[in-house]
Amino acid sequence: MLARGHSIRRIFFLDTGAEISSSHRVLPQDETDPALAWQALHAEHGIALEICISSALKYGMLDDAEAARHARSHATIQPAFTVAGLGQLVDACAHSDRLITFGG
Repeated sequence: MLARGHSIRRIFFLDTGAEISSSHRVLPQDETDPALAWQALHAEHGIALEICISSALKYGMLDDAEAARHARSHATIQPAFTVAGLGQLVDACAHSDRLITFGG
């Protein structure tokens, strides 16, 4: 999409998609970690990688603020990801001409 001249403000991960942000994932050596591609997209293009707060809590994906709020010892998400509310998704929809979804 970027190569075709489109812009992407943010990517919003919902439900099990929140698990992509985990800093605890270790994949077998013969598998490619898709989280690395998302992080590269963030680093190269400044695209926000946002995890739905409800999904994040359900799957244990916590940033520093949520870890502190829930009395956990540390964050569990990669630094490129942030925890966000549905308001961020609504904002993205309001300021975009397209919304693309994946999954069921």
